[in-house]
Amino acid sequence: MYNKETALVLFSGGQDSTTCLAWALDRFATVETIGFHYGQRHAVELECREPVRAQLRALKPTWNARLGGDRTLDASVVSSLSVTALTSSNAISTTEEGLPTTFVPGRNVIFLTLAAVIAYHLNIKHIVTGVCETDYSGYPDCRDDTIKAMQLALNGAMARQFVLHTPLMWIDKAGTWEMASELGGEPLVELIRTETHTCYLGVRDTLHAWGYGCGECPACELRATGFREWAART
Repeated sequence: MYNKETALVLFSGGQDSTTCLAWALDRFATVETIGFHYGQRHAVELECREPVRAQLRALKPTWNARLGGDRTLDASVVSSLSVTALTSSNAISTTEEGLPTTFVPGRNVIFLTLAAVIAYHLNIKHIVTGVCETDYSGYPDCRDDTIKAMQLALNGAMARQFVLHTPLMWIDKAGTWEMASELGGEPLVELIRTETHTCYLGVRDTLHAWGYGCGECPACELRATGFREWAART
């Protein structure tokens, strides 16, 4: 499945995007990364990005050779347009529409658009994102239909043939841990467990079996449940 082209990975510093980054490093000749500062409550995730990149380089000589440049863009307009539990201190709950208050309207649409602009100028065809429809918080912009629509819109708007890759779309969190194990064995699993950040509240003072976090927010619950289910299979 090796591809001699370049891929651009939306890399937040969390479990899902780190797994996707490893997935891309196994498949593309060069892999660039892009992150976004959008006023997120858990901005500590951005501090995890460079240490994770450095340790990924050390896991495999091929990954070291393939991992290219990184950039972080200011996308703070996202948090200025709406108040959510992911961009403020508001309580995490569920709205009358059934959506979690951590849903940030337009976030992934904006991220993919900005990534495509970078890809356009760097002449990159492949864009990789860690969205998932199987085991997630219910965000509509993580759904397969949304990503397919975005691919069509971006290609039409920029006269390109971008391919949006979603390696995690149809697997649950246990499957994400399994994918990491398959890609990089115990060293990659341990890297993800100890170096990445997922907790919505930005808590990094307690290291659990599944990683750092408050252990109570939806992101921690998904990550912890997935880890337990995966560990029970192995």
